[in-house]
Amino acid sequence: MKISIEEYLTDPCGLLAIPYWKEKNLTLPDNMKIVNNKEFNNSHEFNNSYKEEYDEELFFRLIHNLKIINPINLSDNYTIGTMDINTQLEDVVNIINNSYTHIGVNLDKVIDWTKSIVFDNSLWVYIKEIQTNKIVALGIAEIDKEVREGALEWIQVLPEYHGKGLGQVIVNEILNRMIGKADFVTVSGEVDNSTNPEALYRKCGFIGDDIWHIMTKK
Repeated sequence: MKISIEEYLTDPCGLLAIPYWKEKNLTLPDNMKIVNNKEFNNSHEFNNSYKEEYDEELFFRLIHNLKIINPINLSDNYTIGTMDINTQLEDVVNIINNSYTHIGVNLDKVIDWTKSIVFDNSLWVYIKEIQTNKIVALGIAEIDKEVREGALEWIQVLPEYHGKGLGQVIVNEILNRMIGKADFVTVSGEVDNSTNPEALYRKCGFIGDDIWHIMTKK
C-alpha cells in the first residue's frame, strides 16, 4: 500500500528505503521484500533460517535538514564547477565507471537521467585537478519539487584521489546548492561497502539509524 506525502514527511528514512518520487512509481517484484531493520528485528518471519531462502543486501538511509552545512575547504590545486550536459556526459560515464569495480553505466543511461522530472543541472558538480585538467570527483543529486526532497544519487572520487577530502567538498557543495530548493536531503548506500560511504555522509552532517534489508528469494 502506497503512503501519502504527509505520512512520508513524518519519517522519510524510516518509512521508505528510497525517495518518495521513486517509490510512487515502483512495482516490487513478487520475489523481493524490502524491510526496515526495526520491523526485521521484531518479525517472526525472519528467523535464523531466512538466509536459506533469501539473498540479502543491507542499505543505510540518512537525512540532512540543511540547517548547518560544513564549510567547503578545497585546495588551490583543484577547482569546482557544474557539468555541462551538452559536452561532458562522456566524462560522467568515465568517472563513474572508473570509480567502481561492481557498478557501471553507459551514455544512454546518463542521458536518461537528464530527462527525469527530478533532474537539476546545478546539482551535477565536479572537481577538476588544475595541473592535469582532469575531473577527479563527481556528485549528482536530484530534487523532487513536489515533496521538496533532495537526494544524493552519485558521489564518487577516483580511487587515486581518495583521502584528500574531495568527497566532503562535493557533498557540502551540493547541500549548499539545495538551499531554497529542498527542505531536506536524503542519501542511501551499501552498509558493507569497503569505501565506507556512510562515514563520509555523517561527516557532512547526515544523521539517522535506519537500515533497510533488500531481500530477494533465491
